[in-house]
Amino acid sequence: MPYANAVGPERGGIDLELSLEQDDDWWEVEALFDHAFAPGREALSSYRLRDDVSPVKELCLVSRDETGIIGGAIRYWPVRVGGAAALLLGPVAVHATRQGEGLGRLLIEASLERADDWERVMLVGDAPYYGRFGFQKLKDVEMPPPTNPDRVLGRELRPGAWQGVTGPVEKWAGT
Repeated sequence: MPYANAVGPERGGIDLELSLEQDDDWWEVEALFDHAFAPGREALSSYRLRDDVSPVKELCLVSRDETGIIGGAIRYWPVRVGGAAALLLGPVAVHATRQGEGLGRLLIEASLERADDWERVMLVGDAPYYGRFGFQKLKDVEMPPPTNPDRVLGRELRPGAWQGVTGPVEKWAGT
């Protein structure tokens, strides 16, 4: 089921459709992530927080071109920070042939708009890139090692949502 269409000169007039990731998309999305990231991506500490935890399906989006090929994808996972529920954004990837079209921005903005049931979101990434989406360095939020603390970023989805939320990021164990 389509979520949004994105057509415009910045995309070369190509019609891109955003939709919820379906179970049948899993392996195509995994292949995209393998292509976009260095070998060994699953050894990162963020993957330990995802082991045996289901993604937040209503926020996991894919972009398909007019031929049906996935050109970009984004996933979110539930985590706890100092006991408080949070979203962990990532991975997000755009195929090399679709780079520069604004697809990453579209995936991030569209998925965050859907996150009505959540108060806060975090990620591990580059502040200059994610800062344009309202992400800032989180102080006193500790990702499992080896994570550079300068790359631990967060965004409030509700005013004041990160205020007083500190401590280790832990695997989701339910509500």
